[in-house]
Order: sequence, then structure tokens, then C-alpha cells
Amino acid sequence: MSLSLAAVDVGFARPREAAVTLVTFAVVAALVAGSAALAYRWYFRTEIPEGVTGLIGVSVVALYLNTTSLGSVAIGDNPALLAPESVFFNLVSLGVAAVMAPVGRYAGDRLAVDVFALSGAKQLEGELSGVVRAVGRFTAVTLPPADEIGDMDTYDPVSPEKKAELAETTLLFPRKLSAAELRERLVARIKDEYGVGYVDADLGEDGTVEYFAVGSRAAGLGPTLAPGSAAVAVAADPPNNATVGDTVQLWRDDPEPKRVATGELRGVAGDAVTVALDESDAERLTDEGGYRLVTLPAEPQADREFASLLRTADETMASVAVGAGSDLDGSTVGEVGAVVAAVRPAEGPVQPIPPRAYAFGAGDLVYLVGRPDAIRRFEAAAASPADADGPDGGAETPSAATRDAELDDIDAEVELDAEAGLDGEIDSNDADAADADDPADPDGAQRS
Repeated sequence: MSLSLAAVDVGFARPREAAVTLVTFAVVAALVAGSAALAYRWYFRTEIPEGVTGLIGVSVVALYLNTTSLGSVAIGDNPALLAPESVFFNLVSLGVAAVMAPVGRYAGDRLAVDVFALSGAKQLEGELSGVVRAVGRFTAVTLPPADEIGDMDTYDPVSPEKKAELAETTLLFPRKLSAAELRERLVARIKDEYGVGYVDADLGEDGTVEYFAVGSRAAGLGPTLAPGSAAVAVAADPPNNATVGDTVQLWRDDPEPKRVATGELRGVAGDAVTVALDESDAERLTDEGGYRLVTLPAEPQADREFASLLRTADETMASVAVGAGSDLDGSTVGEVGAVVAAVRPAEGPVQPIPPRAYAFGAGDLVYLVGRPDAIRRFEAAAASPADADGPDGGAETPSAATRDAELDDIDAEVELDAEAGLDGEIDSNDADAADADDPADPDGAQRS
């Protein structure tokens, strides 16, 4: 009981007891804040907010003061809680806790970073002590400054604020990782922790960033619309079994049943229905009255399925022009080890899914599907010696809308050739793509 009475009644009139009590409060606040910082770092893999630890440290001291005061009242004592001396001492105690909480936060976070670095944690960020730096069981990857973070041409650019947040950030990874594994860990962390849709990076064996670019993931209905299409919300009565992706007809009942347009159902919210259809059909729709929807049986459309998968995957599509005298000039599809979707020769029709023996020629426009880093290596090989020092190496990286238009442009020829018996060639090209994924490929390209 002496301790609780001391916590309430001790004042600066007894300097020794007051000093011991304040030191005790400081140590307790620092220990609690440090424990909270360590637990937060362990669970969330990031630094705890400073305000949280300050609140925890002050709360512990305040809770102790209130508990001891209530205990004194319960046993019949009448401590002078509202006396100026007691109020002043309690305020000083809370101030000491507020000052010591950041100290405990810093110490707990540093201890957590050091322990996790020595244990080889998969995700880690923070400054290491000199002892852990000497041990060296980690690889530090420092991102370039904001003005050196590039934009991925095939995707929407990220905001300048996001680049500033990424700039010169140091991320720590286990030391025993290959260059490919280190790159995968880096890309995954930036996507998960910073909300970046796409990342393209080249790393050295020591973790040095040789190239770094980011892009945002397009979201919403607009990016999934094909060129020449529009999405319109109308008041309609959809069938009970209508689901997103179904082909539907829009009918009017007044003054007599009449089919107005045909489109694809994209969303239903009560009596409001969103339909994707041709722009010419969308112009015939009006806001007056409502429509009735008729669901039609339809087979899966491979072109739209491919486009939707391409938008949500790490792979992208690019068209690369083969320059005269380049490394690709005269080489075959089987030699380059890349996934070639189609080739548009300088003279002649489009060659969809070209065979392994197809030889590239100067002026050929090659359509590729792959990761951005693999496409960049292909672009470098396709650049002519005169353009090798240029910024783009003769490459053309279309936007998402341009990629859709190019896919639509060659879609008819792909279907005709597929009906003529290109299934065997498609399987052969798939096997080539699988061989290209092998890490032992001569060009060292990473593909997925």
C-alpha cells in the first residue's frame, strides 16, 4: 500500500521519493512503448506511428495514477487529489511519460529491425544498427530518385506523389537470394505495400537498381471497352438469370414490341442496367421510358477473354519493328526465345502465330506478349546499329486502346488461319514459350 500512496501523495516536497517515482514512470512508459513498437514491426513489417506509442506510454501512467487513487479512496483514505501540489506532480508524471514514449518507440523498432534482419525475414524496411550491418545477412535495395523513376509506356503513369513516396526508399531482403528472386520480391513488395499496379525493374547481383519504372493499373468499366464501343446505363427489366457478360437484346414495348439494340450486360443495380454496345447502337437509346432485356445464348469470346486476362496480368503486349542489320534481322522465331503472337511483314499479309522456322526481316513488325523487362530486351535486339543509341531502339509501345485495336485488326486473319489447321503451330509456339521461361535461356529473359 505504501507504493500506491506514494504514487498519489508524493509531491515535490519530498524530492527523493518524487524522483524515484518519476524515474519509475519513465522506465515503464519506455518499456511499454518499445514493446508496442516491436510487436507492430513484427506484425505489419513497418514502423509504428509516433502518436500511437505516445498515447500508449501516457495511458499506462494515467491508468496507474487513477487506479492507485481509487484504491486509496476505497480503503477510507482521503488523498488530496485536487490539491495544487498533487495536480502538478501528476501533470509532470504524464509529461515524463510523453517524453520517454518516443525513446522506447525508437529502441523497440531498432531492436525489431535488427532481429528480423539476422533471422532472414522476407519483408523488412528500416535502418539497421552497426552490428547487424557488420554481420551483413541482408541485401539493401535503394530505389532511384523521383526524377529517375520512369513510366511504363504500355500503362497509365503513376502520380508524382507516388513517385515521391517511392524515391530513394531502401528495402531490405535476405542475402541468399538470386537476382531473379530478388527482383520478384522487390516487385511484389512495391505492389503490395505502395499500391503500384505494375513494376518493371532490372537489378544487379548486389541489389543495385539498374532500371526502374512503374505504371498504374487501369480500373473501372472504361478500360474493358473495345474500340468503337460505349457503355450506357438505361432503365430496364432484366431477366432473373441475366449475369454480367451475357449477350442481351434491348426491346421496347410501346407502341409495339421492337428490338432496339444488342449488347453485352456489364452491371445490374435494381432497375438500372449498364450495357456495352456499339456507338451507333448507343445513339438510338433514349432516357424516355424503359426497356426489356432478352438474354441470348452465347459462346465465350476468346478475344475479349484474352484482353481481360492481359490487363490483369504482369504481361503486356507491344509491337516492335525489326531494324536493318539488327541482331534479329535474319534470326528465326525459335532462336529468339520470345512469345511471338503475330508478325506483320514489310510486304505481305499478317503471319499469326508464326512457326519456329519463320525468319525475321528488316521492316517486320513483331507483336509480342510478355513481361515488360523481356520486351525491353527484345526491343534492344531489334534496334538497328544506327538506332542502338536511341532512347527507344526503334520500338513502338502502344497504349491499352491501341493494343485493343491491333488485336481487332489481326483477329479476323487469326481466325481464318486457325480454321485452316494452325492448331499444331499454336501448340508448337506454346512449347517455345515454355522453353523461353527456362532460366537457362541464353538471353537470360524472365518470362511468365
